[in-house]
Amino acid sequence: MDIVSELLNDPLLLIFSILFLGSLLGNVKVKGLSLGTAGVLLVAMVFGHFGYQVPPIVQNLGLSLFIVAIGLQAGPRFFRMIRTSGMVFGVIAVIIVVSAVITTLIVSNTFDLSVPLGVGIMTGALTSTPGLAAALQATNDPLASVGYGIAYPFGVIAVVLFVQLVPRLIKTDLIEDLEQANNPIKREDSPELITVEITNPDLNKRTIKEVKFPNKNSVVISRVIRDKRNIIALSDTVLLLGDKLVAVGNHQDIEEFSQHVGKVVETHLDNTDHIKYRKVVVDSDEVIGKNFKELRLRRDFGVTVTRVERSGIEINQNPNMRLIRGDVLTIVSTEDKLDEVENLFARKKLTITNVDIFSLSIILLIGILAGMVPIPLPGLGTITLGIAGGPLFIALIIGHFGKIGPIHARYFGHSNQVIRDIGLVLFLAGAGTTAGDGLVDVIRTEGLRLVFSGIIITLVPMVIGYIVARKVFKLSIVHSLGVLCGGMTSTPGLGAVNQIVDSEDPAIAYAVAYPFALILVAISSQLIVFFL
Repeated sequence: MDIVSELLNDPLLLIFSILFLGSLLGNVKVKGLSLGTAGVLLVAMVFGHFGYQVPPIVQNLGLSLFIVAIGLQAGPRFFRMIRTSGMVFGVIAVIIVVSAVITTLIVSNTFDLSVPLGVGIMTGALTSTPGLAAALQATNDPLASVGYGIAYPFGVIAVVLFVQLVPRLIKTDLIEDLEQANNPIKREDSPELITVEITNPDLNKRTIKEVKFPNKNSVVISRVIRDKRNIIALSDTVLLLGDKLVAVGNHQDIEEFSQHVGKVVETHLDNTDHIKYRKVVVDSDEVIGKNFKELRLRRDFGVTVTRVERSGIEINQNPNMRLIRGDVLTIVSTEDKLDEVENLFARKKLTITNVDIFSLSIILLIGILAGMVPIPLPGLGTITLGIAGGPLFIALIIGHFGKIGPIHARYFGHSNQVIRDIGLVLFLAGAGTTAGDGLVDVIRTEGLRLVFSGIIITLVPMVIGYIVARKVFKLSIVHSLGVLCGGMTSTPGLGAVNQIVDSEDPAIAYAVAYPFALILVAISSQLIVFFL
């Protein structure tokens, strides 16, 4: 035991011992339920109880990597969503935090908890490190850290088990439920495909280039059907009365297009025809950053791009749209021309991963610096976004644009997942040893009332948030769990959701809700101290 104890004093051996044992524990299933990455947290707490501590730099590095991966993944959708129906995720996050504040006030009065202890328990129940920092700044009392350490473990484990247990109890296909329920992530202008028969005499014997279609940049004509023959729609294709145009565009623009051209008819695409469509992934450095005008695909290659899929969401093709790595293009043409264009977009050499260390380092550097900037709150002092909020904010911005100068923010899905998973377990290893240190002594001294307080402050907002998401806003189970993790600022919870459903939707919902919860918890911590 002395030899083992001496070996574990080496930080590297300690970290990998925690990750090894935590992964084993996390993979153990009891009636289909498992702790997943929260197993690392529990093992780390045991090590922390016996005096072993993972260096704080490791925890901070892990948290930053995880948060940056989430921000880059959700960035392309975040800013669009907060301007549209996706704002519902932010509203639910606010409801979760407000219910946590109210619950904290009631519990503190019921169990006669001091203000620092109550606020600390709330930040631990919501697993909010920035909230704890704000509480310590407002109270200048170490009891806030004690409350955080007591509530934090249950706060993590409760969310992890909740997101796994709910789908099992409801016994619903998550993907099917996702497709049928209200989906704020789905843009109102997501592309639609229709077939319109030409009845407008102004279009007769004129080329597609000559015709002044309404919203021409939004609507894309992929093919012309004439006498049951499919013709590739190119700029010099001559249109005739009775031709049927297969077009793709958003709902409003496609309606204006159909009214201008003629009448909508049923779409029948013959898969045995010589015209095919293919999905092509943008990966070549030669095309990244260029728009469709510059590529001149119709003119030089005789192909038409009808759709663009970015971060799992279909968006309308636009001639001025600049391509980013990972975009999936739906291209229509003949088989030989599709092969030629696919080679244009493909990387010239085999690449397993495309993580750009230069870009990732800049994003982390700017994010951490941004997290240090004090944000003044009139009458309450200042708060900072910290090493979680700063990198998330910067990653969302850079992820939204995809490329800013030399910074590239579009990685393969698997590359992003590697960054995310490594960051998460390193963060949990550090957080677990910190929470486990002296936890038993505090509980023995203060009594189980502190534990019960943490349990109540965790469960009430969690249940309220889920009910509001499902019953009030009619969200899918996947979105409800994702926004719940964001509102509870639970990174391990999101990791558990990612393990039970193969979809980016939970991460997007999480990334929209998380900033609202992160900032509001920090503000609420100071408000509680100010008013009490």
